[in-house]
Amino acid sequence: MVRVMVVDDHPMWRDGVARDLAEAGYEVVAAVGEGRQALRVAEAVRPDVVVLDLQLPDLSGAEVARGLQGAKILVLSASAEQEDVLEAVKAGASGYLVKSASREEFLDAVARTAAGDAVFTPGLAGLVLGEYRRLAARPAAQPDGPRLTDRETEVLRLVAKGLSYRQIADRLVLSHRTVQNHVQNTLNKLQLHNRVELVRYAIEQGLDDDPPHTT
Repeated sequence: MVRVMVVDDHPMWRDGVARDLAEAGYEVVAAVGEGRQALRVAEAVRPDVVVLDLQLPDLSGAEVARGLQGAKILVLSASAEQEDVLEAVKAGASGYLVKSASREEFLDAVARTAAGDAVFTPGLAGLVLGEYRRLAARPAAQPDGPRLTDRETEVLRLVAKGLSYRQIADRLVLSHRTVQNHVQNTLNKLQLHNRVELVRYAIEQGLDDDPPHTT
């Protein structure tokens, strides 16, 4: 069972989110309203996923995200502003959903976040990828990078295109677990921490472009 912690300073919203998660079969290990409390509690309960609001009374959501260890972070915020989205992703969030999302969209986003996917409200994924492309345009030499296998490179190319692990598995006729293993091996080789950083690396290497066809 996936263990989820909810961090939101509005009690009614926090309780509603926790209730939806519990009804969907998740184990809600904590529901808290302040950033510092969230960091303390997370160390004790070790959630797999943290559903995190950005507007908290003591710390910003980005500060909380940077302090969380080991959990995947899905931001659930009323804001769709570019600065908020990019700050959250740079702080370590692997997904960003606006609060206008439906219950079904939210629960799907939690499931995909737990599975290791990068999940964004429609329209925000392009914003994040666009920012990474802008950063990738800056000169950065990596002459002797880690060597990836052909299969790892193939999986990485599809990750950069925004495909979910399930879609990659279907495309390459692999199991979902095999795709996860390839991604984890790639993360380890590149010394990266999450799928968002992996997408940025792939774009920097030009792997989001279609490879040339060979005959």
